[in-house]
Amino acid sequence: MTDALMPLSPARGGAAIDLSQAAVIFGRGAKATRALQPTTLRINDGEFVALVGPSGCGKSTILKLVSGLIAPSGGVVVVGGREPSAKAARIGMAFQNPTMLPWLTVEQNVMLPLKIVRPFRSEYRAKRKTEFRDRAHALLDQVGLKGFAAKYPWQLSGGMLQRANLCRALIHEPRLLLLDEPFGALDQFTREELWGVLQDLWLLHRPTVLLVTHDLKEAGYLASRICVMSARPGRILDDSPVEFPRPRTVAMTFEPDFVALNQRLRARIVEARGGSEELAR
Repeated sequence: MTDALMPLSPARGGAAIDLSQAAVIFGRGAKATRALQPTTLRINDGEFVALVGPSGCGKSTILKLVSGLIAPSGGVVVVGGREPSAKAARIGMAFQNPTMLPWLTVEQNVMLPLKIVRPFRSEYRAKRKTEFRDRAHALLDQVGLKGFAAKYPWQLSGGMLQRANLCRALIHEPRLLLLDEPFGALDQFTREELWGVLQDLWLLHRPTVLLVTHDLKEAGYLASRICVMSARPGRILDDSPVEFPRPRTVAMTFEPDFVALNQRLRARIVEARGGSEELAR
């Protein structure tokens, strides 16, 4: 096994994310909107946690708090032992839209974080055609894109773009991976295929993962814990472990225990909303 294919160090067992009564209010006075009620959430190194709930419940707000894009209106957010504003943690991010730069090849797109993120950016010019290129190719091989490094984004399907997007999110060996509906725009078959790809990447590299999704089936397949959130102003209603053995398969999602977990979580959300609306999917 080459260095580029070696898994990252195992989880250290400490807290990667620690929200203590963190709240978010947008605006002031009569126009103020409470997006997130005081919320406490602890995620340990190497965990895979999914946030589920109706649109507008504060799932993406939590992602923004963790990434440092917004500051809490109250409470404390600690990422990697310090507040996000104190020192940027090494974070990988993937969203519903892969946002690949069309004038760059897949290889060049995947390597972009290495041009930007410390300490890699100081070494980029010297290593871009050797070690860093090998690292990009190794990740592309892992997600089934061997031979596509020289292609351009417009030559790839939506599912292939998301595979490359996951590679770009992991190339700089982030301690934390934030995923906001990364498969939401894909058809069901492609989505299920990429669940397996993401699971394999997590088992190999073991970053801490925080996934936002509306899809309870996706959450049950991927996560080690599922946090259910209420409608705005958001709060965590339920924090449940997912104890199905790994590696998980699509066939497992039709088994009675898996279906029962999804139904319980769905009922929890509907109950909190008074049963007036249904959770998407």
